[in-house]
Amino acid sequence: MSSKYKNFLISNYIIVGFIILISLALNYLLMSEFGFSQVLFFPFTFCLIFGGLILYKYLSSSIFDEFFKSDKQIDDMIKKTLHELNTPVATIKMNIKMLQKNIIDEKDIKRLQRVNDACENLLDLYQNMEYEISSKIDKIKVQEFDIGEIVQKAILKVEDIKGDIKIINNIKSEILYGDKFGFLVMVDNLISNAIKYNKQDGMIILSNENHILKIEDTGFGIGTKSIFKIYDKYFQVDVENSGIGLGLSVVKEYCDKNNIVIKIDSKEGIGSSFYLNYEFCISNKIKY
Repeated sequence: MSSKYKNFLISNYIIVGFIILISLALNYLLMSEFGFSQVLFFPFTFCLIFGGLILYKYLSSSIFDEFFKSDKQIDDMIKKTLHELNTPVATIKMNIKMLQKNIIDEKDIKRLQRVNDACENLLDLYQNMEYEISSKIDKIKVQEFDIGEIVQKAILKVEDIKGDIKIINNIKSEILYGDKFGFLVMVDNLISNAIKYNKQDGMIILSNENHILKIEDTGFGIGTKSIFKIYDKYFQVDVENSGIGLGLSVVKEYCDKNNIVIKIDSKEGIGSSFYLNYEFCISNKIKY
């Protein structure tokens, strides 16, 4: 728990406690002055509760508006930066395409390709940030997409990091409706995890049957104790691996929001298989 959140809770408890004490004191004075009466008790209590709510709103807004002012400023800055980031990246991409038509030297072509790859990474970061902001304010674009194209795109993104791991793509084309970019992010995370926790010269097999996406790997597997925690934020099966343990929590969050049932079958030393039932996503009546 962050110190800022702790301070928020402490401040909130102080305000609530203060209002309760004032309400009890006023209730005691009113009962002492007018005497206890069932006829008067309920009107007095209602007025005190109503007055307490107004007092709480006044005190909390005056304190918490300033308390979270920096958060709002940071949020606004991120949105502005994100908006401005798209223009220079698009300019770089356009100039790369123009240069690729004229460059002949093999070394220059490779250098330009590295620049292009770096630009693609920036675009991925831009899309991820844009998606995160949109998802927080419930402005997700529902669209039609082919699961085959999404999986193929996810596989191409890990081409440079998979090393000697073989990826077998047996995905059949099938049209889904929903959060297209979120689905790609989910598949990205599952494939990246399958690479990260795989064995040298291991294998990843992707397939789909009866509206179930299966991602199978020949990795180290997950122990019984860990399997109940894998969707927790910041949890890592192997702390020596890079990353902060957010991948599977992102997957679970997407599945829960889109009515995708996710199951895992894992055996230590043999590997893991993730099953995602996306039957709900094949209906064009899906709503967000």
